[in-house]
Amino acid sequence: MSRVGKSIINVPAGVTIDISKGNMVTVKGSKGTLSEQINPDLGISIEDGTLTVSRPSDQKRHREAHGLSRALINNMVTGVSSGFTKQLELVGVGYRVTNTGNLLELIIGYSHPIYFMIPSEVKLTTKMEKGENPTIILEGADKQLLGQVCAKIRSYRKPEPYKGKGIKFSGEILRRKAGKTSGKK
Repeated sequence: MSRVGKSIINVPAGVTIDISKGNMVTVKGSKGTLSEQINPDLGISIEDGTLTVSRPSDQKRHREAHGLSRALINNMVTGVSSGFTKQLELVGVGYRVTNTGNLLELIIGYSHPIYFMIPSEVKLTTKMEKGENPTIILEGADKQLLGQVCAKIRSYRKPEPYKGKGIKFSGEILRRKAGKTSGKK
């Protein structure tokens, strides 16, 4: 049995879960409302503040969907109760970042600034402190949307392996390469 699928989900106080026809799971909490269509073959039960996902058989498709569905529901519960946060750092000389509402302006070594509109479900803040790398902080309830926005921002200037310049996740360890060696004999 799936290790992820068989573990239970503790539902915190203030979070309500509705399961409608066809296994449409809607989770409401202080950070917002999320809904996801779960495989209709799977069984979802809520008892005494815990949610369990069960599968009808040991077929491959049921085993695949079991752990995935439990993880998706757990991410929704975590998202609406405490939310998710991602930090991106801009590493490079002259790299700057500013925001006006949800419009992100990146100056990352191109001949022009890059403007990127962040979805309204994601909260955006930027930090520019002296002696520190410029930082983009993204917060939201939907883990998938948050990761997608981070990946899009990062794609504008991925970190390169020689000097480490680019947009990277905070705490990310980059694999560095040695540059050319000039050795005349």
